[in-house]
Amino acid sequence: MLLVGAVLAAIWGIGALMGVPVARRLAMVGMIWAGVVLAHLLLPEGSPLRQATGGSAQGWLVLGGAVALAFGYRALLSRLRRRAAPVAPAQAAPFSATELDRYARHIILREIGGPGQRRLKEAKVLVVGAGGLGSPALLYLAASGVGTIGVIDADVVEGSNLQRQIIHSDARIGMAKVQSAAVALRALNPFVTVQTHEARLDAAGAEGVMGAYDLILDGTDNFDTRYLVNRVAVRLGKPLIAAAITQWEGQLSLYHPASGGPCYECVFPTRPAPGMVPSCAEAGVAAPLPGVIGAMMAMEAVKHLTGAGETLRGRLMIHDALYAETRVIGVKRRADCACCGAQGATG
Repeated sequence: MLLVGAVLAAIWGIGALMGVPVARRLAMVGMIWAGVVLAHLLLPEGSPLRQATGGSAQGWLVLGGAVALAFGYRALLSRLRRRAAPVAPAQAAPFSATELDRYARHIILREIGGPGQRRLKEAKVLVVGAGGLGSPALLYLAASGVGTIGVIDADVVEGSNLQRQIIHSDARIGMAKVQSAAVALRALNPFVTVQTHEARLDAAGAEGVMGAYDLILDGTDNFDTRYLVNRVAVRLGKPLIAAAITQWEGQLSLYHPASGGPCYECVFPTRPAPGMVPSCAEAGVAAPLPGVIGAMMAMEAVKHLTGAGETLRGRLMIHDALYAETRVIGVKRRADCACCGAQGATG
């Protein structure tokens, strides 16, 4: 019996060293055990084989039963543990099938891909002003799949806006611009969240509104708001894409001192005297110009959020639509800037 036990132990051990699955090793050992039991049941008493394996089947039956109980208990315990183990909640897919189809032409771009599109979906972008520049910027942010889009403006839609403010419509004249913009954005892309702020951005509320977003786009038409937006963006460490237009010309840059670039006030330290820079209502503006510059604002936002290409941080783009000329000049942070400089105040 000891000899057979040693053979069984050797088979088990060698099988384990060779990586033989437990079920297969159990089958091999079981065949030998069954052979020994059959020998005791079929061979006559006094047979040399029966004598060599203990003389009786009783011991082998007890051993087999004990081994079967041990493995049965182990299997039952494993099953109970699997049933008791907490099931990890299923992770929701970042995009539905409809969204994948919608953003397919973004996703196949090497510079954006799936990870970049997901960053767009997770982003929160605030557009200050739903006018000429804000209109195309808002539409392309929504079309691009930016997940949360905020818009702040205190004005209502007027007939004179419709020459260039393409997010609005004749049917929505008299409606608050932020509500009109929300209607258009939700119609364009129901998968984005639109947050409206029907108010004029002022020093008291600017930080509270802007602090909830990752990126700020400023398309306002007055210097008081531009300088306010810049100062609050610097104080919060938020990147700012700011643009301006007049007649046939527009300019655009990405301002972000927290990442080493200049702020708006570094480039334009002194605001023009009143009346020196006429508004669009006073000087006029070519209808497609805000569309060109506003779409570029959205393009800079997509690049900044996805990490694609090179943004206009540290560069100022100037576009002359009348002569179809575009120039890009380098701009630097100023150490004596009253807003972001080492000695300057940010309040």
